[in-house]
Amino acid sequence: MHIPPRLRRALTRLNRDTAFLALGAPLHLFMGFLLFMIFGLGMDTLMGRSSDAPVVLGFALVLTVFSVPALTAAQCWRFRQVLGIDIPRSGWQRPWRQFGYHCLAGALFGGLEALVVGLLLAGVAASLTFVWIYALPWQWRLEHIGYTTQVGYVSVAGLLALAVVPALAAALVRLESQVVPTLLGRSREEDLARRVEDLTASRAGAVDAADAERRRIERDLHDGAQQRLVSLALNLGLAKATLTDLPPEAREVIDAAHREAKEAIEELSSLVRGLHPAVLDELGLDAALSGLAARAPLPVRLRVDLPQRLTPAVEAVAYFVASEALTNVAKHAREATRADVTVTRLGGILRVVIADDGAGGADPSKGSGLTGLAQRVRSVDGTFRMSSPVGGPTVMSVELPCPM
Repeated sequence: MHIPPRLRRALTRLNRDTAFLALGAPLHLFMGFLLFMIFGLGMDTLMGRSSDAPVVLGFALVLTVFSVPALTAAQCWRFRQVLGIDIPRSGWQRPWRQFGYHCLAGALFGGLEALVVGLLLAGVAASLTFVWIYALPWQWRLEHIGYTTQVGYVSVAGLLALAVVPALAAALVRLESQVVPTLLGRSREEDLARRVEDLTASRAGAVDAADAERRRIERDLHDGAQQRLVSLALNLGLAKATLTDLPPEAREVIDAAHREAKEAIEELSSLVRGLHPAVLDELGLDAALSGLAARAPLPVRLRVDLPQRLTPAVEAVAYFVASEALTNVAKHAREATRADVTVTRLGGILRVVIADDGAGGADPSKGSGLTGLAQRVRSVDGTFRMSSPVGGPTVMSVELPCPM
């Protein structure tokens, strides 16, 4: 049975969202159960209703304290495995935020998740009411003449519930994706400290990679094409010095070939300093990206909003980000029919966004291409983000600092 790609992606996203909510509901409701138990035991202790209440209350409090880091780890795992969102854990640097999330926001999210999942199950059960009815004995159907009207109403209600569940699930997933990383992730101070470490490592890696690339190119030039050109130049020079009895026209040809061989050697040596398209230097990023989009194997919608030229380093990184991204779309993006490249400058930030309508599922941690691209972006103090959930779309976002 052939399923249209759009319907297949919609079903994949619904499956992802419902799995995410179904995993989150018991985690959130577990903390709600503990809080409810603590409240009840606290009231029993204050009222003196039970002599065992203080002991059980103490046990419940200890269990709650030790459950918070475990629930935080479980939430981070849920976001990473289902949505592909990595939430850096802050340990016990901000325990009050973790307690606040699990005790307050978590209880609210747990109720909403249970409601959406329950609505889905109820919709499936209600839409199949005719199946359940015909599974009953025929005597029951004879005794309840006119049941089809009520069953029809129930089936229609079930279908309506199934129609609204995808939108509700997607909205709840987006809400949690915005709230939870802020509460359970690292603080601003931790992010700044980690950013300094990452920048130091990425800059060192960029310097090492550039130096290794320069040595490789110099070695290839010296051992390969340059040696052949040097040998050719020596032979032409020897012919020029020894073959003195040639006609003037032949000597002019040898002189011209000798000069061109020496010029070719100089041009090969200059390749180390110019491994990027000439149009990028001459006409800027807009023209270079236009040529890149024209050569792409799939339709590319390009939007560039740059009031003025940028620094060469920023232009080079932006160009190679777009080039590598479009190459990855052509090679790896299944079912992709088009790509969008948007380049805008907002104050001192250049933002490059490349999106495609493929099936998604790209993992930056499982390929050297995306890892190298992220390192290149960080070498100019930029930020690299990628979102590629299963079912798509894939969006690569790069922000590069470009001082006014």
